[in-house]
Amino acid sequence: MEIVKSWTGRTACILQGALRLTNEQFAEHLGISTRTVVRWHSSPDLAPRTEMQQLLDTTFARAGDEVRHRFGLLSRPAEVASQAQALRVAIAVVRRGSEVLLVCRQDGADMTWQFPAGIVKPGGSAQKVAVRETLDETGVHCMIREHLGERLHPRTRAWCDYFVCDYVHGEAVNGDASENAAVAWAPIGELARYIPEDQIYPPILEALEAAA
Repeated sequence: MEIVKSWTGRTACILQGALRLTNEQFAEHLGISTRTVVRWHSSPDLAPRTEMQQLLDTTFARAGDEVRHRFGLLSRPAEVASQAQALRVAIAVVRRGSEVLLVCRQDGADMTWQFPAGIVKPGGSAQKVAVRETLDETGVHCMIREHLGERLHPRTRAWCDYFVCDYVHGEAVNGDASENAAVAWAPIGELARYIPEDQIYPPILEALEAAA
């Protein structure tokens, strides 16, 4: 059985993913506040206090073999990403009422709808990149509302930071025709028409559903 020497916000969130629980469900499972789980997502390097370490140890020990195996698969990419300093990307999920901002990436003959995003240079601020790249790509000014969490993207293998942002002002235009084919405000209820649901980071769907 895999052993966790010391829990951090990151490994606690990996356990949450292995259990396939929402923030609220994970908090209820542990008997703690949802705010604590959200803090782990926003501060992945945070080390929980001793009592919480013991609680996570117990939860992990009582999890079934399938959950522990999934935890191992999920945790190894995270370790590799932090050790190898993998490409880091800031992703902005910009809400405007019942709509969310999307860009259509153009890669040769392939086109895919995505959230605005930009590469974070070593030592750079993911929050600033999310806001700046949204403006550069779409002409939309936004402000960060909350950090949803981070993960190693299952398809691109980039280390992604996700932020829910509020629309401030600006018309949505294609500000980067070399990379993007289009920019659009998509109805939150129809997001699956643009991006397959199984490719969307789960906390994004929770945040958008709560706002809709």
